[in-house]
Amino acid sequence: MTSTLLWSSRLKQLAPLGRVVVLLFFLAALGATTEAQAQTWMVSTTAQIKLGILDKYGQLGPYTATFVVRSEKTGKEYLLIKELEKGQTGIDVLFPTEPSDPDYFKTEGGEAAKAVPGRYTWECRVAGKKAVSGHFVFPETGNDITVLGQR
Repeated sequence: MTSTLLWSSRLKQLAPLGRVVVLLFFLAALGATTEAQAQTWMVSTTAQIKLGILDKYGQLGPYTATFVVRSEKTGKEYLLIKELEKGQTGIDVLFPTEPSDPDYFKTEGGEAAKAVPGRYTWECRVAGKKAVSGHFVFPETGNDITVLGQR
């Protein structure tokens, strides 16, 4: 009991800011010794569609491949232009790409493509003409988190 009174009187002698610092230190020390009650995970899921073109016999030489993806829901067109060098006969790209990438799918106004579920058509133009085309349904993704109890 005497030690409690001594501690209490010393705490009263500290300035208000000092009391706060001592209290925070005390609480941190208590928190450091308690065990975690559960583990929580962070999760992410990213879907992407791989599109590609290939000059099968390598006869074209260097060329520019312009990939155009069109959302059937919004009508927006997203473009990605790739320069293929001599000896490079084909290329694969992922839709959508992160806007932080040097080359990414975007509208002519600069709006980056987003991973929005729905139906899309796509084509790849070479020398201004459609060389290949196709369609796909962009999937819906979701995440679940499991909280594990104490061991």
